[in-house]
Amino acid sequence: MICNEAALQRLEYPRLRSLLAGQTQSEPGYLQAEQLLPLADQTDIETALTEVDEAVQWLTDEQAPSLGGCWDLSALLDAVRAEGSLIAAEDLLKIAQTLRVMEECRLWFKGQNQESSLICLALGMTPLGELQRRLRDAIGSRGELLDSASFELGDLRYQIRQTRSRIKQQLDQLLTGDQHSSLFQERLITIRNNRYVVPLKSDCRGQLKGFVQDESTSGQTLYLEPSQVLEGNNRLQQLSREEQREERRILLALAGLVRQNSTLLKSNQDVLARIDLRFAAGRLSRSYQGCRPELVDASLVELKEARHPLLMEVDGRFDSSAAVGIDVLLGEDCQALVISGLNTGGKSVALKTLGLLLLMVRSGLHIPCHPDSRLHLYQHLHVDIGDEQSIAQSLSTFSGHLLQIKGILEQADAETLVLLDEAGTGTDPAEGAALVQAVLDRLCQQGAKILLTTHLGQLKHFAHGEAGVENAAVEFDPETLAPTYRLRYGIPGGSSALTTASRLGLPKSVVQRAIQYLGQEEHDHSALLAKLNTREQELEQELLQVKQSRLEAAAAQQLRKRQLEQLKEKKRDILSRATRQADELIAATEARLKKLRKKKPGPVSPSQAVDERQQLSAAREELTPFKPKQKYSGTIPEQLQVGEIVQISALAIEAQVVRLHETTVDLLVGGKRIRQPLMALEQFEPRRFATKSDRGGQVARKMVDRQIDPQLKLIGRRVDEALVQLERFIDDAVLCRLQQVEIIHGSGEGILRRAVREHLAKEQGVTAFYAAPADQGGENITIAELSDT
Repeated sequence: MICNEAALQRLEYPRLRSLLAGQTQSEPGYLQAEQLLPLADQTDIETALTEVDEAVQWLTDEQAPSLGGCWDLSALLDAVRAEGSLIAAEDLLKIAQTLRVMEECRLWFKGQNQESSLICLALGMTPLGELQRRLRDAIGSRGELLDSASFELGDLRYQIRQTRSRIKQQLDQLLTGDQHSSLFQERLITIRNNRYVVPLKSDCRGQLKGFVQDESTSGQTLYLEPSQVLEGNNRLQQLSREEQREERRILLALAGLVRQNSTLLKSNQDVLARIDLRFAAGRLSRSYQGCRPELVDASLVELKEARHPLLMEVDGRFDSSAAVGIDVLLGEDCQALVISGLNTGGKSVALKTLGLLLLMVRSGLHIPCHPDSRLHLYQHLHVDIGDEQSIAQSLSTFSGHLLQIKGILEQADAETLVLLDEAGTGTDPAEGAALVQAVLDRLCQQGAKILLTTHLGQLKHFAHGEAGVENAAVEFDPETLAPTYRLRYGIPGGSSALTTASRLGLPKSVVQRAIQYLGQEEHDHSALLAKLNTREQELEQELLQVKQSRLEAAAAQQLRKRQLEQLKEKKRDILSRATRQADELIAATEARLKKLRKKKPGPVSPSQAVDERQQLSAAREELTPFKPKQKYSGTIPEQLQVGEIVQISALAIEAQVVRLHETTVDLLVGGKRIRQPLMALEQFEPRRFATKSDRGGQVARKMVDRQIDPQLKLIGRRVDEALVQLERFIDDAVLCRLQQVEIIHGSGEGILRRAVREHLAKEQGVTAFYAAPADQGGENITIAELSDT
């Protein structure tokens, strides 16, 4: 085991077990909690911690199996091992109730849709359906054998009820009849010696034939069994004996069935007790806000904001504010930590906190600390806390401590954690300190980790100058000089015994006299340590304020950055909406001008048309700076060759490369040569090249003249022919920079009109299309607006 029973007692581990047992729901879980001990194998520890993690998660989600009503069956199962042994009906009821809880627990976990160690554990319980059914049919809720336990038992009990009814009926007739009613003390039917009798007046003895079974204490009443019910009582006695034999036979049969399943019952009970223990650990963890620390292979202790769980317990409830969180830190390079400082400042509490939390982790329990805490699972824990004095063994306090240290030196190794409280006390301070220094040297050589508390100045100086040994001081409030129960690393603490005496109300005259006896130099030394601790606290407070200010500044910067991005996004949105509205307004104006021109009686002069178009173009140019820039989404050609076929993105048409420049390319489109930037082109995958017949100056088709008719007549053509001609017509119109074209398709059944408009909706060069006005052809003609870019 990690430590002896005495160490468990000094660290108050049994009290913690009692608190854990109070969180269980079943008797097996309670017993397992009361018998809990630290685990030896690290794999078992990590498994237990994982199961507690899962239990905490279920409890957080307000889910948990109900385990109440389960009994510990160990004693019953041991008693029924012998062949022919009997189990009382009351005990069979406990077995039946336990089986019901086991089955409900197994089904609860089976209904959870997730992977979990506890689920695998629960599903490992073996269903004992036959035993559960037999017990359910045979045992009632009050622990009695039911009539349904067997046919014979049911029949016997029926006969017994019938016989009793007949006997009572006969006696009732006797009591109420006119012939003999005056012979009885009262109209009462009772039982004596398991036989039905009536109360006969003593002075009427011999007046009614029968057998006297008993008489009253006063002698005034005889309890007579009338001869009329003699045969019925005999029959009732016989049936009762047969009933007892049948009940014993049933109990023996049920005991045999329990004996056959005793191994599985014990195994299931162990699983249920373990599940109950894990959920109890989860409830305990939630009550003191515990967590699972990181377990590390390196020999170190990093417990942050650790609290002693028993200090938080107040009247059976946990209050996290009742204990102060401390940082217990022993790094890999620190072999020993010497804690000094005020009396009642929390030195011993820090020692016990580390010891108890290590025991808790090794027991598979969460501990109250920060989640970032790290801990090595030391295999051995040695504790020297409190008074080891023993009158029976003629041991003084100092001798008792020496025997403890002797045992520690014999067993300590690299997997050992040693806790020494008030080391070196009980003898001359100088000799005691020298002895503790030698012990620390030996323990460090053996690789052990040591945490000790002291008031001896010599040990403080030793920790300051020795490699691998560090000082720590319990913190105090610089204004009130009251302890804050936190640890401050790097400097020793003054004992401040006189300050503590003054704070606890010792007479001032006594304290002043003590200062005189102490001497000014020693008093100044204590005052210097107190001043150093105060200055350290002030610097740490300033550092915390600086860190807080830095965090606040970073948060403010992030906030301003987010606000700036939001403003930019809002600006872009406003500009986009405004530009879109302006475009719509210009388009509406252009359409309106066209309609007005058509309504005019005379033709529009060329100069007037040019002027109108120039005004509209100027309006569009004024909107250009406000239009959101379109990001190029295609693949920029990295390598091009003369004769390669590419696509002009904006026009969605193919072109042939005729000459390459650094950032631009000369292209041949429809017999015309144009220059485009690389950014405006898209390369085919796989790459395409013009054939020899194409290299005479044409890529897709020959265009004889750029001046084309803005009208396309498709009346009478099939849909497939019409769409090919329409695609070619739109391409030519875009290249010729026409703003508007008309497609004449007629009405008919509307098939060609629908196909034309569906095709126009897919064309990138078409910005809008609509039916012509009614006076210009209506639905027989579709007008398409083309892009001018």
